Amino acid sequence: MYSKSLRLFDPGKTKVEQSSVRINDVHDPALVEHLGEDGTNQLREDVDLIEGVYEPLSVEAYRAGRIAPVFFGSAFNNFGVKEVLDAFVGIAPSPGPRPTDQGEIAPDDPRFSGFVFKIQANMDPRHRDRIAFLRVCSGQFQRNTYYHHVRLDKQVRFATPTNFLAAAKTIVDEAWPGDVIGLFDTGNFKIGDTLTDGAKFNFRGIPAFSPELFRELVNQDPMKSKQLDKGIRQLTDEGVAQLFTQQPGNKKIVGCVGDLQFEVIAYRLEHEYGAKCAFQQIQAYKACWMTSTDPEELERFIRVKAQQIVQDKDDNPVFMAPSAYMLDLERRNNPSITFHTTSEFKTEVTSSRY
Repeated sequence: MYSKSLRLFDPGKTKVEQSSVRINDVHDPALVEHLGEDGTNQLREDVDLIEGVYEPLSVEAYRAGRIAPVFFGSAFNNFGVKEVLDAFVGIAPSPGPRPTDQGEIAPDDPRFSGFVFKIQANMDPRHRDRIAFLRVCSGQFQRNTYYHHVRLDKQVRFATPTNFLAAAKTIVDEAWPGDVIGLFDTGNFKIGDTLTDGAKFNFRGIPAFSPELFRELVNQDPMKSKQLDKGIRQLTDEGVAQLFTQQPGNKKIVGCVGDLQFEVIAYRLEHEYGAKCAFQQIQAYKACWMTSTDPEELERFIRVKAQQIVQDKDDNPVFMAPSAYMLDLERRNNPSITFHTTSEFKTEVTSSRY
């Protein structure tokens, strides 16, 4: 309804784009030739009904995140895919400024900067590859150019940056603000990492929310301990689950949103890393990151509550509250400590680490 046009196709054809017919308006008389008089009248009545019920698409409301357009098509038949992409190009916002720990970086800033927002392991099972997806935020990315990895404080270079469209990927020589490129990763990247042309700032990371469910990861094949450790770290690096480690004993706790994710992780560990595991129930209600205006008080709390303290993937101490009542009790008994249910909070508040 956005473009007022119509495309008809025969699903039995192998090449839909060539066999489809485009009608620029539902009131075009040519529509009768393809649908017949009854079909055309029914379609026009349906369109009038939709237009009477729904307001025209507001691009401003869409860009503000208040509404979302709906598209109908068939990826299997490659029908409607081009329309989705064309509509997205037409209504999606241009790249905007992105906040960092040193202020905002505008997309027209000539200095290169980029942000890793996703990591995917084993996209090609034959090569056990690991791809970090980087969004270019400013400047120009160029292939075979050294860039500064801020967290690791080292220079990195990429010989085969790639562009993805479904299963197809191509080598890219350059990328601009708003572009997303895939970087082959040997384990250097984490979600939230920043690349620059030399500047030392960090883009605000993607917060990790406290999972809804927690399970202890149990190794069912001691001979594959290294594979299990590597696999669970790589899979949780993708962001679909969170990994917490409890000492002593290097006990691994996995947090997910739903039960199905535990099944997926177990399947991928076995079939992609050759490691068999099981998940065991534990008493846990919420994972809480902690900050305090009194570092000594926070250190005391961590020491006293050692049995409920775990470490996240960045070695931050996390309080694993066993119940809602215990979390509320600790908040009342420790007013100088703030318990956060996300890993991102204001940097001016003092935090503590092991």
